[in-house]
Amino acid sequence: QGPDGGIGASKYCYMGGFDATSNVAAGKLFGIPLRGTHSHAFVSSFVSTDEITDKSLKSSDGSNSCDDFVSLVRTWLSKIKFSGGTFGETNQSELAAFTSYALAFPSNFLALVDTYDVIRSGVPNFCAVAVALNDLGYKAVGIRLDSGDLAYLSCESRKIFRVIEDEFGVSNFSRTSITASNDLNEETLDALNKQGHEIDAYGIGTHLVTCYAQPALGVVFKLVEINNQPRIKLSEDVSKVSIPCKKRCYRLYGKEAYSLLDIMTGENEPAPKV
Repeated sequence: QGPDGGIGASKYCYMGGFDATSNVAAGKLFGIPLRGTHSHAFVSSFVSTDEITDKSLKSSDGSNSCDDFVSLVRTWLSKIKFSGGTFGETNQSELAAFTSYALAFPSNFLALVDTYDVIRSGVPNFCAVAVALNDLGYKAVGIRLDSGDLAYLSCESRKIFRVIEDEFGVSNFSRTSITASNDLNEETLDALNKQGHEIDAYGIGTHLVTCYAQPALGVVFKLVEINNQPRIKLSEDVSKVSIPCKKRCYRLYGKEAYSLLDIMTGENEPAPKV
């Protein structure tokens, strides 16, 4: 608790046996290894790969350079076919975000794949970028699942990774790491073990460092509009689907000054009439 609660939590969790932290300040102050990925807002902030201006990427050993990494990714996306069927058009804003992130962090590419649809978009887009990185000597770290049926999605993702390894000869791609998060606690971990899963690592925070007598307020940033364009985050978990566009909030009071209800409207909609 308190203004330095996150930093303290990271420090003592690492001392207690955790492998790393996503808290950059704690990593800088205490030398704790950093692990993490981008946000859903990062994914939804893109529209298409046309927004990527610097498309070049040097190989991991520096011996050569790919002048158009975006085209390489698109080539691999068109090649990827899954046994038992094919996937349709993946989300292009997500593909742009993954490609941009890989260009910035080619040695630490771990993608959050549940912004729109894990199996039909997130994992295929990740695979295309990961195999493109492999062509340049890099190995993608893996994916993170942050909503939905984590056991099922991890198993389906692993199947796809195996297919990519078998069909395209990408060494050890079937062992690509799968990380799970989403307010995990002891009961969730026990349930996952009983169901059977393919998860390699867990991102655990709130339920580890916050006692039940002092519950935490779950607050998450979600992008709803950028450059006058509405943005939305989709999820199999309905409660995680965001409402796009800028908004105004009103609280209406009755004659006796008691609050009756709250109303949320679009920014350009007229105010409620009393």
